Amino acid sequence: MTDLPIPTNSVTFLITDIQGSTKLWEQYPEAMKTALARHDTILRDVIEAHNGDVFKTVGDAFYAAFANPTDALTAALTAQRALYAEAWGEAVIKVRMGLHTGAVEARDHDYFGPPLNRVTRLTNAGHGGQVLLSAVTDELVRGQLPLGVELRDMGEWRLRDLSRLEHIYQLVIPGLPADFPPLRALDAFRTNLPAQLTSFVGREKETVEIAQLIAANRLVTLMGPGGTGKTRLSLRVAADLLDTFGNGVWFVELAPLADAGLILQTVMTTLGLREDGSHSLTEILTDYLRAKNALLILDNCEHLVEAAAQLAETLLQACPQLHLLVSSREAFGIPGETPYRVPSLSIPKARGGHTAESILSYESACLFIERARAASPAFVVSDENAPAIAKICARLDGIPLALELAAARVKILRVEQVAERLDDRFRLLTGGSRTALPRQQTLRALIDWSYDLLSEPERTLLTRLSVFAGGWMLEAAEAVCSNQWSVISNQSLPTDHRLLNTDVLDLLSQLVNKSLVVAESDDGPETRYHMLETIRQYGHEKLLESGNDKQVRDRHLDYFVKMAERIEPELTGPEQVAWMDHLQSELDNIHTALEWALNRNVAAGLRLASAMQWFWINYDYLGDGSEQLTHLLSQSAPPAERAKALNAYGLVAVHLGDFQHADAAAKESFTLHESLGNQLGQADSQFITMWVNRQLDINMGPAPFEENVEQYRALGNKEGLSRALWITGVYYNDNKEYFRASALLEESIMLCRNMGDISGASRALNSLGWQSMWRGDLSTARITLEESLEISRPLGKVRVAAMLEGLGELSFRERNYQQAQTRLEESLKVMKESGQILYVRWLTVRLGYVAMRRGNIAQARAILAESQELFQKSGEKIGVVYALEGLASLAIIQGQPEQASRLFAWADATRAALRIPRQPIEQLDVDRDLATIRTQLDKEARAVAQAAGHAMSMDEAVAYALQGA
Repeated sequence: MTDLPIPTNSVTFLITDIQGSTKLWEQYPEAMKTALARHDTILRDVIEAHNGDVFKTVGDAFYAAFANPTDALTAALTAQRALYAEAWGEAVIKVRMGLHTGAVEARDHDYFGPPLNRVTRLTNAGHGGQVLLSAVTDELVRGQLPLGVELRDMGEWRLRDLSRLEHIYQLVIPGLPADFPPLRALDAFRTNLPAQLTSFVGREKETVEIAQLIAANRLVTLMGPGGTGKTRLSLRVAADLLDTFGNGVWFVELAPLADAGLILQTVMTTLGLREDGSHSLTEILTDYLRAKNALLILDNCEHLVEAAAQLAETLLQACPQLHLLVSSREAFGIPGETPYRVPSLSIPKARGGHTAESILSYESACLFIERARAASPAFVVSDENAPAIAKICARLDGIPLALELAAARVKILRVEQVAERLDDRFRLLTGGSRTALPRQQTLRALIDWSYDLLSEPERTLLTRLSVFAGGWMLEAAEAVCSNQWSVISNQSLPTDHRLLNTDVLDLLSQLVNKSLVVAESDDGPETRYHMLETIRQYGHEKLLESGNDKQVRDRHLDYFVKMAERIEPELTGPEQVAWMDHLQSELDNIHTALEWALNRNVAAGLRLASAMQWFWINYDYLGDGSEQLTHLLSQSAPPAERAKALNAYGLVAVHLGDFQHADAAAKESFTLHESLGNQLGQADSQFITMWVNRQLDINMGPAPFEENVEQYRALGNKEGLSRALWITGVYYNDNKEYFRASALLEESIMLCRNMGDISGASRALNSLGWQSMWRGDLSTARITLEESLEISRPLGKVRVAAMLEGLGELSFRERNYQQAQTRLEESLKVMKESGQILYVRWLTVRLGYVAMRRGNIAQARAILAESQELFQKSGEKIGVVYALEGLASLAIIQGQPEQASRLFAWADATRAALRIPRQPIEQLDVDRDLATIRTQLDKEARAVAQAAGHAMSMDEAVAYALQGA
């Protein structure tokens, strides 16, 4: 890569490729190492000497860009002269080159657009030692040729996978060979591959993989649902393999056939064979192909799969050099077959904050944009419409046909309007090519075609599976889709199409085989299944038409309520991470079930959401949990379900720092549980109330904390006891009763470790680490806090960020302010993203202290002012005190000892009222500041300032602190 600016707008490309490199490597592996190194040096030196930029190498091919076409031409002829003059030894390297000029898009030091495809095909048409130019480049350089150099007119040729003929010119260089075999274009090969009228986008990886499979296997079947581009991909691969098969590459389109008996005749017609009256069609065909090295493409076989499979098996047995490339939604299932599932085009996340540049990294977006420009030449990609393009690509699953139909709508709708209307996609995505098969003209017709090929039981299962969002396991499909009795909905499914548990696996396998369901077994011990969203929406419409949708959705809700309640105890056990991962994989289904429950069965919804409480809390879904519980609790429900859900909501709210709502929920829950005689529920409510009161600095004294501990002990509830021990230990830490606090926290840690509850253990360890830090034992604090961080890692980034707060504070106390800032900022970023407002407040104020100690006075003042406001809004008085103590220290630095003295006096009085003294390590900092004040103010002035500070209210203290220096 050179240091030159990357050319943009109109660019002349030079692509080089070694002819027969694979064979050279096989014959002369050692010599090729030396030869290739010399080849690379020659090309790179020549290209850079002529103002070219080598922006990419692929294998032994060089891709270079030039702002000036004459520079590109001179580089090509100079390189050919140098390569021709080189003494290669055994491995003689001959390089073919292509030159073409056009307008492209540049990003990340790479180029994208049709001109690059054209120059690649132009290069591939040549032979070693030959330089070919397109008509565009010829026009630009013809009047500026070096002395003796000529351009030979080669005429018009049809290049592989390109619709427009290319007028090709050969560079004739004096002293170098000028005569070569015929160009390796489509016209030079035996084939009937149709010319493509639109560009081929993406699929580089798949193209290479399929070509390799064809080389190694005689039958390769491209599988996938309709519209995924199987036909176009097979044509692209076939064009690349034209020179591999000496007897031709032949494309047989079976889609228009309705009669399986016509397959043989269609293949024979394609190959130009006729009946002779004395031999069967099979004999004629196999005799013709028996000794031929050819590739036969059988396209769209799904509706004739049995007959096509029989023909394929017959041909493979009789014709040893014949290779078959098949496209079908279902594999043939015959010996020697290699299935290849064609994936959708790569898709962006629907909510990825995409820009006009970033969106081009995805194949689906590139296809949509290119087809949109073809439909409306004025169409422009911008940062404003890029998110809508991302949404379209994601919602349409990256299916090429669906994207092309959507792009056609850009003629009459803005991209944002297309994205908004995708809920009605089957009405929107119509109007494909009039010359296409009817099923390829609308998205609905495409899926109708697949649906109509299913048996009645397969259709029934497909429609019932549409209730799943984000996939499912076999167990879930059996529970929801079979005709078992449902406990929650108190009903069984209609018996019009009865499916037994034992039927589901076989039918599901058939749907997988027919590319309507995708099976994935890479992410865990069990296979997970899903449908493309487009197929799921189609199935849901069919389910609505059947009139069974309510019953199936009831069963879906039933299954996930039972699943969540079965998993709930495991969320504080030794396998908690695995079970939370499982819940995360089912989150789309859980949301769907909760949405259904909101208007259908609120009690079931409350059971489901409540059982998820530790998932919401430990896996960074606090906002989601709060929203789900809020919606459900706004509806009437039985007291038992409501009481438990209120406790779940209270726990979520207190983690979010929403103490007022947490307190209200806990009190209502306590009353309900008391009326129900549920002592465990009352203990859970009391735990939340204590946590809230501690955060809001409401002095309850130790009795309620100790009482909560004993409640859980009496009930034998270890999980609740571990939490009560922790919050009580935190209370004693706040009040500097470290011996009692340590005993409680260590018991909590022991309980959690015995249960395998890493979440609870990390929480109590963290509090123990803070205690050591407050006491000034920084080495012990580091050991404890680092252990807390390490065991928290499996719980994800939010829990890690919570542990980083303590380590950031420790770095601050060790006066490593840079490390403190790094750790606290890392934690703050995660907490802001996840909505953890409680942590945001304390991380913000700590960063204010760090800025002050680093000498960033203006920044420190702004941060501390912001943090005190956050604390005031949340009602955390001790937070306001901590922020104003920071502003007092800042006042000393700014030469305002009187202001500092007043603020410290106010803080002392407020802490006394709250009964929250400073921790020892905090008091050391304040003592140093007070010592400085004593050197700047006399005794009388200090007394006046302290009296004024003691008399201030909190509002007055805040206003005074914010007056400035």
